[in-house]
Amino acid sequence: MKLFQQLLVAPAALGLMAPMAANAADLDIKGVSDYSASSEQVTSISQFQDVYPTDWAYQALSNLIERYGCVAGYPSGSYLGNRAMTRFEAAALLNACLDRITEVTDELRRLLKEFEQELAILKGRVDGLEARVGELEATQFSTTTKLVGQASFVLGANSFGGSLDHARDIYNKEWGATSFNYDLQLVLNTTFTGKDTLSTTLRAGNFAKTVFGGDGPTNLSTLEVASEAEAGADVVYIDKIFYQFPIGETLTATLGAIVGQEDMLAIWPTAYASDGSSTVLDVVTLPGASAGAFNKNLGQGAGIWWENNGWAISANYVAANGRNGDPNSNDDPCGGIANECSAGTGTAQIGYTDEQWGVAATYSYLQNNDLVLYSSMYVADSYGFTSGTDSYTNAFALSAYWMPQENGWIPSVSLGWGISSTSFDDEDDVYEGEVSQSQSWMVGLEWNDLFIEGNAGGFAIGQAPFATRLKDGETPHDGNYVAELWYKFQATDNIVITPGLFYLSRPASGLMDTDETLNQFAGVLKTTFGF
Repeated sequence: MKLFQQLLVAPAALGLMAPMAANAADLDIKGVSDYSASSEQVTSISQFQDVYPTDWAYQALSNLIERYGCVAGYPSGSYLGNRAMTRFEAAALLNACLDRITEVTDELRRLLKEFEQELAILKGRVDGLEARVGELEATQFSTTTKLVGQASFVLGANSFGGSLDHARDIYNKEWGATSFNYDLQLVLNTTFTGKDTLSTTLRAGNFAKTVFGGDGPTNLSTLEVASEAEAGADVVYIDKIFYQFPIGETLTATLGAIVGQEDMLAIWPTAYASDGSSTVLDVVTLPGASAGAFNKNLGQGAGIWWENNGWAISANYVAANGRNGDPNSNDDPCGGIANECSAGTGTAQIGYTDEQWGVAATYSYLQNNDLVLYSSMYVADSYGFTSGTDSYTNAFALSAYWMPQENGWIPSVSLGWGISSTSFDDEDDVYEGEVSQSQSWMVGLEWNDLFIEGNAGGFAIGQAPFATRLKDGETPHDGNYVAELWYKFQATDNIVITPGLFYLSRPASGLMDTDETLNQFAGVLKTTFGF
C-alpha cells in the first residue's frame, strides 16, 4: 500500500479505536493545539527525547520524518508515542503530509515536463530491450550451455627443393598447388552443477588433400587447425565429447566417449602459441616431446588429476579402438578396451606451475608404436614405428616454460625434450634396422604485444621424433629439422590474421644418403574468427 493510501486509511482506523459516543468536549483540545502549533518542524528522529531504536515503530517514524518531513512533536521535545491519538491530531498529521505530498507532486510534474523528450526516448529503449529479451527467452538454446566457436581460413602454398631431382619434381607435381581451406570448431560447454562440464566439440574442414592436412611425403607439415572428417570434406562430425567433474577440493575426474590425451593432463607445459590462433605447425604445439609422451591419442578414455598450491599430478588412459567390439587381433579393424587391439596409451605426469613458469615430467606407455603422432619418414616407415600389436613403447618427456613479467621485447621461452624406447614381443621376428629408440626436442619463443598492443610474434625450431638407435645397434643419419616463423595481427576483438612460414630440412632424412638433400618450404595466411 502506498503512503498516500496509508494516510487516508489511518484516520479511519484510529477513529475505530475511539469511543463511538465521543464528542469535542471529551477531547484534549490543548494537547491538539500544542501538537499542531509546535514551534519548529522535526527534521530528524533524534530530536525526540522519548523515541528509541528499540521501539517497534522506530523505522516507520524515521521514514515519515526524514523522507517526507510531515511529523511534528510537542514543544517539550517529546513525541509521546504510547499516548492515545485523537481524531484532531490525526487530521493535523494527515494535513501536514498531504501538503508535503502536494509539493512533491508539483515538483514531479515540473520535472516530467522538463524531461519529457528524454523520458520518451528511454521508454522507447526499454520497450525495445523488453522485446529483445522476450525474443531471446523464446529462442534461447539452453540456460546451461555456452557455445564457443572458431572458424579458420587458410591460404597456403609450398614447394619442395634439394638435390633429389626426381623426388623433388614428383612432390611438386603432386602437392605443389596453392590451396584455400577452412576449419570450423564449435565447442558446447554444458554445466549441470556449476562446477562440472560436459564438453562437446563439433568440427568440419577440408584439409585432407593438402600437405597442410597431413597429405604428402610427410605429415610434419600438418597445421594445428587442419581437419577433415573420415567421411570426407565439409562433413560435420563429433571430434570430442567428454565429461569433467570435481571430486572434493583438489581432484578433477574425466570420462570421455571421445577424449584426447591432452584433455586429461593437469598441465600443458608450454607457453608457446597458447591461444591456438597463432601457431602454424601442429608438431610444435606438443611441448617439445612429440616422441610419444605427448601423442594426442584420441578415443575412449578416463583420467584424473590432482592440483594443490601449484603442484599437479595426473594419470589417464585412452583406447583409440575402444569403440570397436571385435577383440580378435587377426581381424581388421579389431578393438576393445585394455586388450591387444585397443591401440591404448597410458600417461602419468607430475609438474609444478607458478605465475611466470612451469615444469613437468611426463611418461607414456604406447601399446602400439604407430601411435606416435609425428616423426621422420624413417621412423614412420614400415621398418619404423608401425610394428602393430607385437611391440610397445615407453616414452618420457621433460618440458618447461618461462614468461616475462611484462610483455614487450623479452619473449616467453618454452623448452622440451623427449625420448622413446621400443620393445618387441618376439625379438626373432624383428628385422635388422628396426627403430628401437628415438628422440625429439623443441625451443619456442613468443613475443606478446610485439610492435602493437594485442599483436604477437613467434619462432620455433626443433626436431620431430628421429631415430637414434636401430635394432642392429647402428646409429642412423636421421635429421629433419622443423622451423616456423609467424606474426599475429589482432584485427578486431574477434578476428586474427596470421601470416606464417615454415621449413622442413630433411623430411625424408634416414631414407636418403647423407650427401642428398630434400627440403620443404611453405607460406600460409591464416584468418581466425572467434565467437
